[in-house]
Amino acid sequence: MKNDLKQELPTLDEAKSLLKDGQRLSPGPWVDHSINVGKAAMLIAEKCKDINPDTALVLGMLHDIGYRYGHVDIKHILYGYNFAMEKGYDKLARICLTHSFNCHDIRASLGNWDCFSREEYDFVDGYIKTEEYDDYDKLIQLCDTLALPSGFCLIEKRMVDVVLRHGMNEHIIDKWKATFETKKYFEEKMGASIYSVLPKVIENTFEL
Repeated sequence: MKNDLKQELPTLDEAKSLLKDGQRLSPGPWVDHSINVGKAAMLIAEKCKDINPDTALVLGMLHDIGYRYGHVDIKHILYGYNFAMEKGYDKLARICLTHSFNCHDIRASLGNWDCFSREEYDFVDGYIKTEEYDDYDKLIQLCDTLALPSGFCLIEKRMVDVVLRHGMNEHIIDKWKATFETKKYFEEKMGASIYSVLPKVIENTFEL
C-alpha cells in the first residue's frame, strides 16, 4: 500500500485488523457502515488528482473506530481520537473528531453529549472551531453521508436515517448546507457527479 501519511495512520492490513478487532469487541452495523465509507472515499479519491485513494480508504474504514468501546453516542469521536493518538496515528485521530462536524459547529451534530465532561466538551469544541479542514477531513465527512451499512445511497436518504435515529436540532440546516457544499466541491474536483463512481446507489436508496 502506498501511503502518503505513513507516520500518521495504519496500513491497510493494520486497518483491517483494527476493524476486525473492533467488531469482536462491539458488534454492530457501524462496521459495515465504516467499510462502505472507506470504499466511497477511495472511489471518489481515485477521480481527484491530489488525494491518495489508499489513505482515503483507511481513514474512511476507521473513522468510527471509537465504537470499539461500545454503543455510545457522540462520545465515539473522543474514544476514537484517544485510541488513535495512543497508537501514534495522528491523522486518523483527527478524522475521528472532524468527521461529525462539517460546519465547524459541534452544536449541529445530532446525538447525546451527556456523557462528556465539561473539559472533554470544551476540548472538542475548541478543536473543531480552530482547525482548518483539509481534503481528507472533507472527504470523510461527505462519505459518512453516502454510506449505509447496506451500501451507498443518496445523501438525502442518509440524512433521514440519522435524524430518525438521533432526532433533530435547530442547527441541523447548517450541517446539511455544509454537506451539499462539500458535495459540490468534490464534484468540481472530479468533473463528474459523486454518484457516478458509487455502485448500486439506486438499489440501496430505494431498497430495490
